[in-house]
Formats: sequence, structure tokens, C-alpha cells
Amino acid sequence: DRRLQEQGPGGRASNAGIRVAIFGATGFLGKHVCNHLGKNGAYAYVGNRGDEAEHRDIKPMFDLGHTRFVYYSPRDVDSMREVIADADVVINLISKTYESHQPIQVGKFPYIGFQKNYSFQDVNVGIPKQIAELCVEMQVDHLIHVSSANARPDHSSEWARTKYEGEQAVRKIYPWATIVRPTQLFGTEDKFLHFYANMAKTFGFVPLIEEGQALTQPVWVNDVAKTIMRITDNPSQFEGRTVDCFGPSDYTHDELARFTLDLTEQHSVRIARMPKAAYFAMARALNYQSMIHMNEDIAKVWSEDFLPAMTAEQYKAQPEASRILTMEDVGITATPVEKEAFSYLHRFREAGHFGRVDGYH
Repeated sequence: DRRLQEQGPGGRASNAGIRVAIFGATGFLGKHVCNHLGKNGAYAYVGNRGDEAEHRDIKPMFDLGHTRFVYYSPRDVDSMREVIADADVVINLISKTYESHQPIQVGKFPYIGFQKNYSFQDVNVGIPKQIAELCVEMQVDHLIHVSSANARPDHSSEWARTKYEGEQAVRKIYPWATIVRPTQLFGTEDKFLHFYANMAKTFGFVPLIEEGQALTQPVWVNDVAKTIMRITDNPSQFEGRTVDCFGPSDYTHDELARFTLDLTEQHSVRIARMPKAAYFAMARALNYQSMIHMNEDIAKVWSEDFLPAMTAEQYKAQPEASRILTMEDVGITATPVEKEAFSYLHRFREAGHFGRVDGYH
């Protein structure tokens, strides 16, 4: 819908009259958020730590002149101020499920060691805290911080614990921030269903932690991006509120692994049920290659239930004053995994989907 004082027909080729600074725009969720902001006619200030190649696919998502790309370092506060500039809304999408390292020379055999670049504490606590402090200092009207439905202080995963700590730090520094808490994300370029498909294709088996009984309620990344875009449309309505994003159904990891194998027609692939200790050891080994995204911390996340805080009925029964919102409250209907998974997993079939259609082979 056309907004008050908007110039143009509404949406693309329009001026929505809103300037949004985005940290983490080149990530999985970030690209989808940028796409919807571009459709909405927003001006985007995109922070980027890499080179031009990392954000070049974001440029066509916005109309000409509606983007401003700024190189910054989280360790250079002035560069972060430059990203925010005169933005009306700041969105923090920064997150990592692994700690980054770089090789360094050491004085004893094998003369190569690893130096940590950014720890979970740096990425999930330090950076959100710095962004919140800058928003207060620069008097930014609205801050949207993306946390996780799995963020809690007693989780076995350091990623989940630091996500909780970062969320609490943002709430303390910028109390009127909007917190978005998605469950496991799936969609094009995901690291979730692709893990099952890649393991089957590369190693000929799909590992599960014990019986794969842990539950997850995955949400389509596009639905979360639309939710964030709707929040930017009327951010004052969501000040100080929490928005939980989750899919319509929960599944065990065993069900999702079987679903992926069936969808990709890798029927000869076996499912290997492994004790936690063995799975975590495998995850540590997989951490040293780049093709399949897995490490011990992700394995710990997958070993426990990854669900929203309440059931759908409990969300609706909440008192209005302290109510946690859901995607339904911003007009988004959750998309089931079964509807979207084929669109990006069919490539794992032999001959893709073309081998099933007469005239293509």
C-alpha cells in the first residue's frame, strides 16, 4: 500500500521516505531483507566489511540512487557511525554460527597456528551492544535487532548463549528496540536442508544425533524478511516489542532428513544414527572444510529442541500489555517447508528435474 507522503506509485520506482541502515546485509537473511526493502522503495545504507563482489548482487534489488554502500570495521566505531549516518531505522542482522580464524606463524613445529578473528562474544554480544550504543548516541528513531528463538542462557551451545546475552544487552541500552526472534531458517542458499542434501551427495550418508528426535519448527527466510520489512513500514507501532517468527509445523531431524532424501530422490543413501560424542567429533572435523556447513556448536544447537517460546494458542491467549507478537500480527502467513523446498533442492536429483520430463533428454 502507498504510504503517507510517498512519492511515486508506491513500491518500486517510488520514494518511501524512509532511510534504513543495514548491518549484515550480505548474509543469508540480509539479502532477502534488502530485496523487500528495495521493493518497498526504501533508501538503504549498506554496511560491508568485504570487497565489492560481496554486495554487488544487492545493487539490483534497489532503484538507482537508493543505495549507499559503506565499508566499515566493527573495531572502528567511526566507520560504523558513517554507516548509520542520518538513518531513520537501523537493522542489525549480524550473526555467525562459527568463530573465524586466520593462520599465523608460530615458533615451534608445525610452525602454523590459528588466531581468532571474531569470537561468538564479539559477534553476538559486542557488535549488537556497539550498534545499540551508537543508536542512542546518534538519536536514531528505531532499532531492529535480529536474535534467535533458541537464545537462552542455559543452552549447551555458546552461539545460543551469546545470542541471548546480546539480545539482553540491546534491550538494556535501547529499551524501545524491536527484537525479531526467528526459529531455524530455510530457503535458497540455506545451511539447514542443504546440510542433509550435501552430506548425502558427498559422503553417501546422512548423520543424525542419536535418533534425530530433537524438534525444530523451521521458518521460511522470505517470511522473516517480509516481517522485518513490515516493521520498517510502521516502526513506532513495534517499539519495545518482540516478534517471534516460526513455521506452521514442527518436525524431528529424522523427519526432515527423510524428507530431503525423498525430495532429492537419493533413495540409496542411508541414515546414520550416531551418539552425541561421535556426532560432535564428526562436526569438529567438518569444521575444517567449506563445502558442508557444520561444526560442534551447530551440532549442539541441533541436539536440542529449536522451537518458539509458546504454542500458537498460547501466543493468542497472552495479555495485551506484555504480548509477544508473531508474524500473523504483521499480516504474514507462515509458509510450510513442503511448499518451498523443491524449488532449491531439485538440483540434487540426477539430471535435476529435467530428467523427469519428456523432451529434455
